[in-house]
Amino acid sequence: MSRTPKSSKPSDKGQALKPSDVCVIRKILKDQILMPSANPFRGSPKEFADVLSLFRRAMEHGESNSALLIGPRGCGKTTLVECVIEALQRDCLAFDDSVIVRLNGYVHMDDRLALKGIATQLQLENTLGDKVFGSFAENLSFLLQCLKEGDREHTKSVIFILEEFDLFCHHQNQTLLYNLFDVAQSAQAPICVLGITCRKDVTDLLEKRVMSRFSNRQIHLYPHATETFEDGVKNRIQLCKDLLSIRSDNKKHPQLSVRALQLWNTHLEGLFVNPIVVDCLKDMYAYTVCERSLRNFLLLVICRLCDDHLEVTPTDFSEVSRQMRRNLRVAFAEGLSILELCLLISMMHQNEIFDSAPFNFEMVFARLLKFDQHSSKTMTVDRQVVVKAFEHLKSLEFIRPVSTSSQVLKEFQMFNLMLITDEIREAVNNYQGLPTEVSQWAFSDYT
Repeated sequence: MSRTPKSSKPSDKGQALKPSDVCVIRKILKDQILMPSANPFRGSPKEFADVLSLFRRAMEHGESNSALLIGPRGCGKTTLVECVIEALQRDCLAFDDSVIVRLNGYVHMDDRLALKGIATQLQLENTLGDKVFGSFAENLSFLLQCLKEGDREHTKSVIFILEEFDLFCHHQNQTLLYNLFDVAQSAQAPICVLGITCRKDVTDLLEKRVMSRFSNRQIHLYPHATETFEDGVKNRIQLCKDLLSIRSDNKKHPQLSVRALQLWNTHLEGLFVNPIVVDCLKDMYAYTVCERSLRNFLLLVICRLCDDHLEVTPTDFSEVSRQMRRNLRVAFAEGLSILELCLLISMMHQNEIFDSAPFNFEMVFARLLKFDQHSSKTMTVDRQVVVKAFEHLKSLEFIRPVSTSSQVLKEFQMFNLMLITDEIREAVNNYQGLPTEVSQWAFSDYT
């Protein structure tokens, strides 16, 4: 058996953290967790150097270029780019004479919104005013011309970072991409275009005229390719230590005393050798290697710190882990009415008998009535109420129609159940105030 976790309030009051210290610590750690650039980038040195070189040449020498950064979701593409920008901000003298424009395919859904976003980030939204241009190219050209200095010879370099690059490929005529790549290829202005995407086939989405202006440079990011599971767990634990430790050279919060800093870091050393914490991190790494999920997990752990809870404990890790890994479909099922849950149980038994064959409302309703006949308490529910409950399950996508034909009456339309037996029974177990007979029906072989 593991040792009982230490209390969040140490017995030695002279060595205890103060509530004011915990408030500052929580603020520091939130900044470290939410800002990827606050920690050094780990792994993929070649890809990091490629992006760094691409941006540096654009800033220092005014070279125009374009590239794609491709990798699976959660592999660290955005983190890599942000760390590159952080490194250039420290080392590159031309950084202050450059402008970084960030566009996102989910936010800038058409060229009008993209142009507005570019003008805002270039701080030229007032320059456009009531000017009327014939095309998107004229708008973009005017904005880039406005960046030229007074002697009209020196121009600020512009770095365009396009998150969810594949979504920009669905814009009408791909006007934004065409004009950005055209400016980069013809060197009309010193710009660098970096597209970030998770799709390997993104170049197949580009039109021929757009593809002809793209440099066809692709940077692929494949993390954890040669990492064993044991090494991955060790690296994950070390990352947690780095994110939750406070460096002694932290100057953003001078009000944090050296004593409080030492107490916190000493506490962490003992925390990450606790078997409960190690098991939680190991289970999470087996579930997902995405660093974003780990940061969200640590953020929830840190948010539990308060005046009455001055230290992070192994119990915090286990409870947050249980909370994050909870099945959302089961959580939704726990919020259903008793009648709707009975319908799900009827569908579950229907699937068990007929080997998951599609069913309709009449089949489920007949099985519900059969249960009612064997129950000691009769259900006085109107048929139309049951129909409404069935339609509510459909709207929640617990059941999905086999076809979308409108020629079949809704009572005879065939459906498939989208929940498995274990999920329904887990919802029944967690349901508060559920009649005993309904619970027994869910776990019985009664059909």
